[in-house]
Amino acid sequence: MSAEKDTAGAPSPFKDLATKLDRAIARGLNKITGLTLAPYQAAVVRIGFALTFGLYLLREWPHRQELYGTTSPWGLDLAHRLVASNHAFTVLLWSSDRLWFELVYHGTILACLLLLVGWHTRTTSLLFMIGVLSLLNRNVLLGDGGDTLIHLIASYLVLTRCGQVWSLDARRRARAAALGEEDRNPVGVALWGLCGLGLALAQITGFAQLPWGWILIFWGMWLIQALWYWAGRSRFSEVRGVLDVTANLVHNSAMFVIAAQVCLLYATAGWYKIQGPRWQDGTALHYPLHLNYFSPWTPLSQALDSGSVIVTLITYGTVIAQVAFPFTLLNRRVKNVLLAILMTEHATIAVICGLPFFSLAMVVADMVFLPTNFLLWIGSRASSTRKRITRPLRRDKEPRVTEVKARV
Repeated sequence: MSAEKDTAGAPSPFKDLATKLDRAIARGLNKITGLTLAPYQAAVVRIGFALTFGLYLLREWPHRQELYGTTSPWGLDLAHRLVASNHAFTVLLWSSDRLWFELVYHGTILACLLLLVGWHTRTTSLLFMIGVLSLLNRNVLLGDGGDTLIHLIASYLVLTRCGQVWSLDARRRARAAALGEEDRNPVGVALWGLCGLGLALAQITGFAQLPWGWILIFWGMWLIQALWYWAGRSRFSEVRGVLDVTANLVHNSAMFVIAAQVCLLYATAGWYKIQGPRWQDGTALHYPLHLNYFSPWTPLSQALDSGSVIVTLITYGTVIAQVAFPFTLLNRRVKNVLLAILMTEHATIAVICGLPFFSLAMVVADMVFLPTNFLLWIGSRASSTRKRITRPLRRDKEPRVTEVKARV
């Protein structure tokens, strides 16, 4: 009887469950709408992919006409047929003039540089996306796999607040805050007006061959940017608050999509490898090491292929690492170890197989999962190195400034 009474008087495990669930949901919503999550990871993605595509364009600069220009074997007529079937976006098909191609190619290099340093990232990220899509969709037969990843990430970057840290935008905002002033940003307004004028003229003259979907995207982004400029100068702080909440929500969603994209990439690559007979018997690595295209350093490839045990271990290890990576996100320490292994693997592929830009794109994508403390440590080391390098220049300027002040 006493046991039955104790059991009857025990508190229910579901007591206050609804209240706790409501609090957890409220905390989660406040976090994803009130904070810009993973700002340093977003900055790494911005810097890394802008650097990767910019270096690629610079390396292929002597061959740009044969790859994407008017003398490409994949002619404009073939490109028009393909774009008509898959509805891909590229501005290079708007004109067959060589001057237009040169403007797009070199403009994309400039967009890569500006996005790299974080100069007006809301505009330059959009210009970077336009350049990436235009060049990669012009000739789809080129690329080594990394181009697909760059294609996707360039589209996601437009939705992120990737200039919050490690950018000229952040430096400008910090200076304005230190002086107690608002970030007026007249250069951004001028850039916004120039982009709108260019898009309007291209449409009015019929030069731009834009479907309605892309017209809505471009003008929608232009109007959103106008709303940001107006809210920054408006007396209604509520409008700025709503824009901040919306931007945080979109940014956090885009960062989640980028992380999910990397996990999906590794998962699909690993599971497809499992189905291949050469990956099952552990000889998959042997064959590319004997192809001239993937063997820029023949003695190095031969040395790696000389041991069958090494080839088998690397083959099986690659499959295991790719399949296991999405599951390791549940444990931070295991994830960090496997992340270091995957980055080392891609660095090895860059040297052994001669695929530097594919490997660099994969390494940058992996950096989305790097811990914030590690990125802050890297940033502090880079800052201290920069200060040591520029210290002689600052010393040369200090006497001049002192002399000018004395004269005044």
